[in-house]
Formats: sequence, structure tokens, C-alpha cells
Amino acid sequence: MLPRYRLLVLLAAFTTLRFGELAALRRRDIDLAARVVIVQRAQAELQDGRLLDKAPKSAAGVRPIAFPDELLDAVTHHLDHYAAPGHDGHVFIGPKGGRLRRSNFRDDWIAARTAAGVTSELHFRDLCHTGNTLASSAGASTRALMTRMGHSSTRAALVYQHMTSDRDRAIADKLGTMIRESRKEDS
Repeated sequence: MLPRYRLLVLLAAFTTLRFGELAALRRRDIDLAARVVIVQRAQAELQDGRLLDKAPKSAAGVRPIAFPDELLDAVTHHLDHYAAPGHDGHVFIGPKGGRLRRSNFRDDWIAARTAAGVTSELHFRDLCHTGNTLASSAGASTRALMTRMGHSSTRAALVYQHMTSDRDRAIADKLGTMIRESRKEDS
């Protein structure tokens, strides 16, 4: 992925933000000290081609999302080198300083996907799915997934709450620990 868009991909995968939410981010929406991205708007493209930053579809769409400490250097580097200037400057802009458009980004996404040897139709939105699956595997509750995804119903979050064999093993191991500790207390 081009360095200009590396953070876009990382945030999509590890915060599960949608393309429109990422494209609408402003510098003021990133709290480096707390390592949080605050979603307050989403970019929409009108039929005449104009771009508009609008409120999310529901109140649940306005939310803070923590990002891993391991991304802090990438966030800082991006803000220093690629974001528009000023407190209200967009975090992600095109190479000529204009607004980031899905249609313009698509060519860079396909080139990066091809360079990585990914031959299947991997879409940008699949990064959100990956991030939700990772968050679920990391122990996120249904409520936590709903918040990260910006959803007010459990329906979408439950899709990512499927049991994985690794998670099942971790649960069994924890139960085993509880049994051992209980036996020690009884002895």
C-alpha cells in the first residue's frame, strides 16, 4: 500500500471504521494521548460528484474507538506527513491535496492487493469484517462490538461472535484452571 494510505488500511482493520468514516476524519477527531479516533461524521458522494461530510446514519454511529498502542507511530507519522494542515484538516487526502474519493482510492487498493499476491476479490470493506472478527477473538462482548461498529442492534455484532477453535480452547483452559484452583482450596 502506498505510504499515503497505509494508515487508512491499518485503521480500517483495527478500528473497523468504514471508508466513509475514515475519509471524513479530521485532525481534531484523533486523540493521540488516549489513542482514540472519534467518529462524528461520514463522507457521502452525491450524484453530481460533490463530497459531503454528514452525520452518521444513527446516534450509535457517533462514537470513540480506541486503536492499539502499536499504531501510534503510524498515526503520528501520517499526521506529520500526509494529513491536511490545521485542526480541522482532513486526515486522509489525495496526493494533490484534494478530498479522498473512493473511486480514486480503488486503483491504489487494487495495485496493493495485486502486489501482495491476493488474487481473490478482497474489498476494502473486508478489512472491517476482519477487524470485527479480531475484536471478537480478543474477547469483545456483543455490546463492545456494537459500539465499535456503530450499530444500535445486536444483529450485526452477533455475526462476529461465532466460536473459534482457539477461543474454545482458551475457555476450556480457563475452566481447567478454575477446577485446579478449586481442588487446591478443598485440599
